[in-house]
Amino acid sequence: MIKVSETAKQKVVSLMTEEGYDASTDFVRVGVKSGGCSGLSYELKFDKTAADSDKVFEDNAVRIIVDKKSFLYLVGTTLEYSGGLNGKGFVFNNPNAQRTCGCGESFSL
Repeated sequence: MIKVSETAKQKVVSLMTEEGYDASTDFVRVGVKSGGCSGLSYELKFDKTAADSDKVFEDNAVRIIVDKKSFLYLVGTTLEYSGGLNGKGFVFNNPNAQRTCGCGESFSL
C-alpha cells in the first residue's frame, strides 16, 4: 500500500481539478521505470481507468493505482509534497530504497 500525506493529498486534488480529473472518481497512477542516476525512477500521473492487473487502493481520500511490477518496489511508500522556496514537489519516502540520488527522483534496491 502507498500512503498519502495530507499536503500531498491537497496538491493532488488541486492538480487533478486543474487538469480536468475528478479526485473522487479518477486515479493517481504511481509506477517505477528503469532510469535515473540510481537505476530506477518514479512515475506519477493521473488516469481515468484501472487495468485488471493493477493494484487499486485508497489512502487519505486519494485513489491510487499501481501496476503489479511497480507495486513490489513501492510497498510501504509514503507520497509527500514539499512546497516552498526550496521544495522539491512530490517526494517518495520509500522504505525499500537502499540508495537514492541527490534529487530524490531515483533509487536502487
